[in-house]
Amino acid sequence: MSATVVNNITFKQVFLSKRVLLLKIVIHLMSFLPLFALYFLAFSDQLGADPVKEVIHFTGIGAFNLLLISLLLTPIAKKYRQGYLLQTRRLLGLYSFTYALMHLLSFLAFEVQFDFALFLGEIIERPYITVGMAALIILLSLAVTSLNTIKRKMGKSWQKLHNWVYVASLLIALHFLWSVKSEIIEPGIYIIITVFLLNLRRDKIKRWFKNK
Repeated sequence: MSATVVNNITFKQVFLSKRVLLLKIVIHLMSFLPLFALYFLAFSDQLGADPVKEVIHFTGIGAFNLLLISLLLTPIAKKYRQGYLLQTRRLLGLYSFTYALMHLLSFLAFEVQFDFALFLGEIIERPYITVGMAALIILLSLAVTSLNTIKRKMGKSWQKLHNWVYVASLLIALHFLWSVKSEIIEPGIYIIITVFLLNLRRDKIKRWFKNK
């Protein structure tokens, strides 16, 4: 291999690594800063008449948006041959879990005041909370196993576990739909987007179910 070819490959690798780094910085800024601003406004009483509702909705929809963006990256990367985009999926997934966790903690703090007996009753009696908790458990398992060392130890079972993200996305869509009382346009749009993204993976999902 000539020195020119080696230099070109090295330049391309450096260029892509810098592009990935820039994307990760953007993801950090666009994910962390809105969350920080949300709680700053909430605790300084600047979120309007119903700050609890605003906090719970913002964190919930934020978790869903980040999860859908992470699902969107793969088809975009394949279609436009931008493989470096896939290196940001884990970060998006971790932020999705972070938002989902804050969604839960906000509900625990502001709605049930950390009364875990009451919260358990809510999980049992309210289906939208039941499916929401199921989705959160899946996101938790994916976040815990996102480390490279754990990924290597799990081998092929890692991918099988992380395919559960598809189930989580459907559960979150259902959680959103059932949590609203009358306004179904917004959750309906999210359901359509979720089904569309999963349909792009229909062959992979079929193989996953066959091999389970």
